[in-house]
Amino acid sequence: MKPLVTFIFGLTSFFIFVSLFTETVAEKDGVYIVYMGAAPKTKGSLRHDHAQLLSSLLKRNKNALVRSYKNGFSGFAARLSAEEAHSIAQRAGVVSVFPDPVLELHTTRSWDFLNYQTSVVIDSNPNSNSNSTSNDSGAIIGILDTGIWPESESFNDKAMGPIPSRWNGTCAKAQDFNTSNCNKKIIGARSYEDDETSVIKYQSPRDMVGHGTHVASTAAGSEVQGVSYYGLAEGTAKGGSPGSRIAMYRVCSPNNGCRGSSILAAFDDAIADGVDVLSLSLGAPSFFKPQITDDPIALGAFHAVQHGITVVCSAGNDGPDPGTVVNAAPWIVTVAASTIDRAFESEVVLGNNTVIKGEGINFASIQKSPVYPIVYGKSAKKKDADVNDSRNCNTNSLDQELVKGKIVVCENLDKTYANEHMDEVKQLGGIGVVLIDYDSKGMASSFGTFPMTVISSEDGAKVLSYINSTKNPVATILRTTSPTKYTPAPIIAYFSSRGPSTNPKNILKPDIAAPGVNILAAWMGNDTAEAPEGKDPPLYNLISGTSMACPHVSGIAATVKSKNPTWSPSAIRSAIMTTANQINNLKAPITTEKGVAATPYDFGAGEVSPTGPLQPGLVYETTAIDYLNFLCHHGYNITTIKTIANAIPDGFTCPKESSIDLISNINYPSIAITNFNEKAGRKVNRTLTNVAGDGNSVYTVTIDSPANLDVKVVPNKLQFTKNGDKSSYEVSFSAANPLKEDVFGSIAWSNGKYKVRSPFAVSSKRDN
Repeated sequence: MKPLVTFIFGLTSFFIFVSLFTETVAEKDGVYIVYMGAAPKTKGSLRHDHAQLLSSLLKRNKNALVRSYKNGFSGFAARLSAEEAHSIAQRAGVVSVFPDPVLELHTTRSWDFLNYQTSVVIDSNPNSNSNSTSNDSGAIIGILDTGIWPESESFNDKAMGPIPSRWNGTCAKAQDFNTSNCNKKIIGARSYEDDETSVIKYQSPRDMVGHGTHVASTAAGSEVQGVSYYGLAEGTAKGGSPGSRIAMYRVCSPNNGCRGSSILAAFDDAIADGVDVLSLSLGAPSFFKPQITDDPIALGAFHAVQHGITVVCSAGNDGPDPGTVVNAAPWIVTVAASTIDRAFESEVVLGNNTVIKGEGINFASIQKSPVYPIVYGKSAKKKDADVNDSRNCNTNSLDQELVKGKIVVCENLDKTYANEHMDEVKQLGGIGVVLIDYDSKGMASSFGTFPMTVISSEDGAKVLSYINSTKNPVATILRTTSPTKYTPAPIIAYFSSRGPSTNPKNILKPDIAAPGVNILAAWMGNDTAEAPEGKDPPLYNLISGTSMACPHVSGIAATVKSKNPTWSPSAIRSAIMTTANQINNLKAPITTEKGVAATPYDFGAGEVSPTGPLQPGLVYETTAIDYLNFLCHHGYNITTIKTIANAIPDGFTCPKESSIDLISNINYPSIAITNFNEKAGRKVNRTLTNVAGDGNSVYTVTIDSPANLDVKVVPNKLQFTKNGDKSSYEVSFSAANPLKEDVFGSIAWSNGKYKVRSPFAVSSKRDN
C-alpha cells in the first residue's frame, strides 16, 4: 500500500485495476456469473432448473463451480469457456450470463458537524451519545469491504445487550481470525476465498488494507474518547449508529480486487443472516455501464431490498465530470461526498513575510522562519526535459543540482496523486514541496514528516511572483494544524461522482451527500507503511472518498430502522432524502469545489441530516410494483421479470406503453425527466404516506422552479387524518421555449412542523 495516500480508488493502482477490469469483462474463458433470478420460497433449497444446470456442469468439469447462490436469489459462478457461457445463456430459467467483474473501492468530527448543521444541541457530557438514545439499537449493519480489524477499540461491546435472536450469521475461523474476535459489536465475519488461479491467496475476514475497518467504524463504531491522527483531529470517535451491530463480509482481497462473484455471495449470505442495512463502499468504474442484469451490485441489492434490507452504496470517485455516478439502480441509496468544517492547514511562509494558507498533513520539523531556498520546478528542469514535465516535477524532469536542499514549487497539471510530486523531489534531495493544485481544495493528502503543502492556483501565482521578484527567494513550510469551524462547509468534494445517471435514465442520482473528506476512523493496527517516520502504526486514520460518505448514511439508516422497525427500505430512503439540508454553515447554498451552487446532480437531495430522518412526517413508498414497472420501462419482458422477482402480484403485466420516459413516474422521492419537449410538456404523479401518527394534518406545497420552466402541482394541499394515510398529487412541467440546459428545482410539502422536500431535474437531452 502506498504510504499516506488519502484518496483510495482501489486495492491496486488505477491502471492495474483498469487492466484487470478490461480483461474480466471481455468475452473469453474464465469465471462467469450465471444469474437465474429469484430463489425458491423454501430457504436454502435449489430451484429445479438451477439444480439441473449445476448437475450438468459438474458432470463435464467437477472443478468448474466457484460459488452457488440459493438464499436470496438463484444462480452460480463457474469456470466456463466463452462458448459454454453463451450456451448456458440460452437455457430456460437463466436471466443473464456475464464475466465475473473486478470492482473498485471508492476510497469524529464528521458527526459533530452534521449535528451542528441540523441545529441539534450537542450534549456536553462526553459519555452521552448524540446520535442514539441507546447503547443497543438492535439494528445490524452488513458491510461488504476489505474485512475488519477486530482489536480496534472502536469495536468494543461495552454496555451492549445480547446479540439479537434473529441473527443467523457466523464468525469465520482463519489462521489470523477466530470466533473470539467476534463479540456483541462484531457479530458476524465472513470472507470469500480468492480465485483458485490467484498466486497469493488470502482467506480471512481480517482487514489487511484498512478500508473495511475505517468504513465499519464510521457506520457503527463504539464511542472512543481521545483519538487522533498523531495529534491532529483530536476528539471522540463514534459511528453513525454506535448501538448497531456489525457483520463484515470480506469481498475484496489485497491482491485481486472486489470480485462480482464474491459480492453476490455476500449478498446471498447477508439476506439469510438477517442484516437490516447493507453498506457497500465500492462499485464499477464510471466508464463501465452494465445493464441491470449484468451488474452484481444492482442484482444483489434488488433481492436484498425485496427481503426488507436497505442497501446504501457510494456514488464513485470519478467527479467532477458529469454522468459519472455509479450504483444508480432505484432500489439503492446512492451517496455523494462532501467536506466538513475541519481543515488541515499547512502554511507557507515566504521571505517577504507573506503567509499562504495551504492544505496537507505533514509533521515537518524544519525551522518556522523562511530560511530555505525555494525554486520553481520549471526553473530547475533538466536540459532535455519537457517544460510541462518539469512544472509537474515529473520523473526525470528536474536537475538534481538545482533541487537539492531547496523547497520546490510544483504544479499538478496532470492531476496525479500529490505524493508522486513529493517522491520525485525527495529523491533528488529537495527539502520540501509546495504543490499548486486548485482541484484538491478541501482534501488534505498526507506527507508524513516531509514538509509539503498544497495551495490554490491563485495563491500559486503569489508564490511564483515572489520567486521572480528577488534574487535569492526563501521560504518555509509549517507543520499541519487542524482548526475547526472552517467556512464554508460543507462543499461537495471535487472527486465525488456526478449525475445525471445515464444507466438508468430518469432516476435522479446521487440521492444524498454525506461527509467523505479527511474522515477520522479506525484503522488496522499493523500498518507500518502508513506511519510517519519514527511513529507507531496509526490506530485511527484520515482518508477520503465516497467510500467514507457511504457509511455515514448507512449508520443513519440503521438508526432510523431501529426506531421504526416496520419501515420499508424505500420509506427509510425517503426519510433520509426529504429531510436533507441544502444550506452551509454560512447560511448560504451549499456549493461545489468551484464555489458555484450545487445542483441535484452534485448532491441529490442535499446533505444528510442525522436526526431529521427519524421524524420525516411523510414518506414516498416506492413499492414492489414501482420496481417491476421500472424493469418493464427499462425493456425487460414479463417472462424475465417473473424470473427475477420473488413476489409478483397476481395479474401483473407490463404497461402496454412501456418506455424509458415513464421511469420518471415511479414513486421516487425525487423527480428526473429527460427528453423533455416544451410543446408536449410532461406530467408525473407521486404518492405520500403519513408516518407522523394519527390526527388531522394539512400539508401545503411550495414550488421552487427556474424562470424558464413552469411547474404546477395539483392539488396544492394534502390532508391526512391517521397514520398510514396516503395522498397523491400530479406535477406538470411545461416551458414556453426549448431548454438550452438542464434545469433544477424542488417541491416541498409542509404542515408547519414537518417539511418534506423533493428535488427535480429536467433535461431536453435524449442522451444524458
